[in-house]
Amino acid sequence: MSTQHTMRAISQDVLGGPDVLKEVEVERPSPRPNEVLVRVRAAGVNPTDWKHRATGRFLGEPPFVLGWDVSGVVEATGTGVALFRPGDEVFGMLSYPFGHGSHAQYVTAPARTFALKPTSVDHTQAGALPLVSLTAWQALVETANVQPGQRVLIHAAAGGVGHVAVQIAKARGAYVIGTASAGKHEFLAGLGADELIDYRETDFATAVRDVDVVLDTVGGDYVHRSLRILRKGGLLVTLVPRGSKELPREAEKLGVRATEMLVDADHTGMKEIAALVEAGRLRATIAGTFPLAEAAKAHALGETGRTTGKLVLVVD
Repeated sequence: MSTQHTMRAISQDVLGGPDVLKEVEVERPSPRPNEVLVRVRAAGVNPTDWKHRATGRFLGEPPFVLGWDVSGVVEATGTGVALFRPGDEVFGMLSYPFGHGSHAQYVTAPARTFALKPTSVDHTQAGALPLVSLTAWQALVETANVQPGQRVLIHAAAGGVGHVAVQIAKARGAYVIGTASAGKHEFLAGLGADELIDYRETDFATAVRDVDVVLDTVGGDYVHRSLRILRKGGLLVTLVPRGSKELPREAEKLGVRATEMLVDADHTGMKEIAALVEAGRLRATIAGTFPLAEAAKAHALGETGRTTGKLVLVVD
């Protein structure tokens, strides 16, 4: 049981499958100058969580506590914090990748990591949004500057990032094309997608042309095939960066553009996300919720690749 000075968290000592995740008791953090201590009420689980759990990816060897999504209540503020007060309900994404640690009862982070939680949604809904919403916002708005009437193709449109990206692109006035299995087409049409491609039956590279922006969440050969469906001057934003100069060179030869992107924490972006939520333009679909102690079950379900929307850990 946690005490005044400790907290429960989901940690791991080795890399591996979901079974390496253990609930442990660790020291409760204290906010440093310009930081807030947030009592976590809900925290999304994203593909990057189980990838780091299995491979260490950017973080290297454990032990570590995963999790980047947060929705909760400010418990205490460090010196110099003017943005929030104890008792404020906030949500946000911890700095990616090295600010991880939200799969716990408490977390500290720079105050400007967060924004006030939209009052129209609960913590579970808010906790599902930050990473996927900021990713889609930074890709489609800040990087691609999607404009009304533009044709936007979103790969894996029913996934965590994908289904949020559909809503953000529609809020920008775009014509949205999505790739997804046939069973998810009705769901995506309900979010506003204008055209849907069953990737199991149809090669998107032959089914669509003259696209202004492609948002790639898949990687692999999807990246190179997507370049060939862009109109001249169009842009591919891939969220599966390889750190190679090969992609922009290939794009330049085709008269298009390509960029790799990783999401990062941003107070202004979170405020934009909150405004979309309050306006009824953005909502996460919750594929399942789990208590903190059952994080391993959430990882196992997520890794099946069969979920629609987001998985969320609910912290009591």
